[in-house]
Amino acid sequence: MDPRPRVLLVEDDRQLGPLVAQLLGTDFDVTLTRDGREGLDLALSRDWDALIVDRGLPGLDGIGLVQAVRSRRVATPVLLLTALGTVPDKVEGLDAGANDYLVKPFDADELAARVRALTRSYAPDARGTSGRELLAVGAWELDAAARTLSSPYGGRVELSATETALLAILAREPERVFSRTELVAAAFGAGETPGVVDTYVHYLRKKTERSVIRTVHGVGYQLGGLE
Repeated sequence: MDPRPRVLLVEDDRQLGPLVAQLLGTDFDVTLTRDGREGLDLALSRDWDALIVDRGLPGLDGIGLVQAVRSRRVATPVLLLTALGTVPDKVEGLDAGANDYLVKPFDADELAARVRALTRSYAPDARGTSGRELLAVGAWELDAAARTLSSPYGGRVELSATETALLAILAREPERVFSRTELVAAAFGAGETPGVVDTYVHYLRKKTERSVIRTVHGVGYQLGGLE
């Protein structure tokens, strides 16, 4: 059996699709399809470690594909590839159920790193038999490996890889106030501006409550708490 994580790539560009599959082929077992409806069929009929979905697809666009996958309660991590890079475009993609969003043209190393982050697993260690890092967020618990925030009453919120990274940084040092510059350096890729922190704080508050992260005016952000 191939030990590499299984990745479904749905990309209709006849040059870019094979190139991406080749670039990722060292670390991942990549299956490429060019049609959105065929991609949906494959996403629902097989087990995948991650989906990479182009936004502009024939048959069924990327947003529709992701929404259809999520409506069937498939939790496979999804990375959207697109030429549409405005904040509203990103919000639409993430709200549809994507875990991450990468704008074309992109760096091959960054794409590979993002896919590794989506498919990463953790070996057992001193933190417990599962190897998962569990962090307190008020009365809630952040599972950084599973990218979930669990309520003490049994509910659970799914987070994107970037949302998880941002919240985990704050949760590991709950007494510390982080500047936007510090958070950009720790949780986001090179080239991002401090404003991206505000965007992801908004995402986290929308998924949970405003109190999850506290704004320290003139300084930055600090872990808050969820009731």
